[in-house]
Amino acid sequence: MCSLYHQIGIIARPETPEIAPVITQLVLFFLANQLNVFIDENCVQEQQIESHILNKIMLKPKSELAQHCDLIVILGGDGTFLSAAREVTPYHVPLVGINLGHLGFLAQVNQEDMLDEMARILVGKYLSVECILLEGQVFRDDVEVFRDLALNDVMLSRGLAGKMIEFEVFINQQFVYSQRSDGLIVSTPTGSTAYALAAGGPILQSGLNAFTLVPVCPQSMTNRPIVIADNNQIEILVTKAVDARVHYDGQTYFDVQAMDKLILQRYCYPLRVINPIHYQYYHTLRQKLHWGEQLI
Repeated sequence: MCSLYHQIGIIARPETPEIAPVITQLVLFFLANQLNVFIDENCVQEQQIESHILNKIMLKPKSELAQHCDLIVILGGDGTFLSAAREVTPYHVPLVGINLGHLGFLAQVNQEDMLDEMARILVGKYLSVECILLEGQVFRDDVEVFRDLALNDVMLSRGLAGKMIEFEVFINQQFVYSQRSDGLIVSTPTGSTAYALAAGGPILQSGLNAFTLVPVCPQSMTNRPIVIADNNQIEILVTKAVDARVHYDGQTYFDVQAMDKLILQRYCYPLRVINPIHYQYYHTLRQKLHWGEQLI
């Protein structure tokens, strides 16, 4: 095989020892095609790697994997994919997801087709899309106190106290509205089929250069989702927060206080996601969201 990729990384869903046979099968496939294989060292710590192949692969922390690879394969569901994306994006390394989870919006390769699809991908028979990410900074007294990336969404939400929060929204320093609600979701097109959709937001076509701002249970019923171009800067000033948090892809968070400021903008690098050659966006929507099939 004349592969376009030569240094392959593997990241697997944590705390899932039953994935071990799938990892072994994938590693042996890559080795048989004279490719170098790097694996997230947590797979070994959680006994997901069979001992007889340990001396044939290289172990690296997940945070360093992208520095050594030109393609990274994700074994798991969308949560595993989201976690890996934030680590990998700064290094411009493409991701391909093998779905071992439930929905599989991001991980498009089925386990039963894994080796056939990987054989096609390695020789360039695939479709790819560039996904934008959000970079979110939290400022307190004009000093940055937290920063992270999100492939799906950044959400400002009420905390355990259960009380509504109050905040003001600005776009490019222009005042948009003040709001009293359970929170606000700022979503990428990738995340528009996740929490933002459940909160009543629109579905944004994959690859669209836009963000959507989706209120969560606003006190004013006239508050509706807004879609804006991704070259806009979003500023959220928290004016009242008894117990509020900023969440990034539902995986990392930071506790915010009254008068903290959240600045959101498009991250400087996109994420390249590789899908099977037969991938169709609207078919995925029908399949995952259980829409009606075509009648004619």
